[in-house]
Amino acid sequence: MTPPRPADRVATMSRHDRVAGDGPDRPVRTCVGCRSRAVQSDLVRLVAEGMAIKPDTRGRRPGRGAYLHHDSRCFELAERRRAWSRAFRSRTGGGPTRWDLSRVASLFGDAPRG
Repeated sequence: MTPPRPADRVATMSRHDRVAGDGPDRPVRTCVGCRSRAVQSDLVRLVAEGMAIKPDTRGRRPGRGAYLHHDSRCFELAERRRAWSRAFRSRTGGGPTRWDLSRVASLFGDAPRG
């Protein structure tokens, strides 16, 4: 059996792998809040620097990134689920109050938490 040609790759992709009709060449990431998949350009990249989580709008900061929709509901879900320690693979994060989320909260117009 011959492997599928690149043109046939989209047809063989599962529905889960396709996002809003975009082709396979667009990067897809998962929002840490709602856990839905979206095109990377529709999400905000977050990077942990020490215990501070900062938005990386240019996508150039070093380190492991986590992605979040630019929606306050996704931010609230991520806080409620305590997703930060898992997203940044940190054992020192502890509870939800140990992370400094003030820069992320400012994206949504919330008061600094913490």
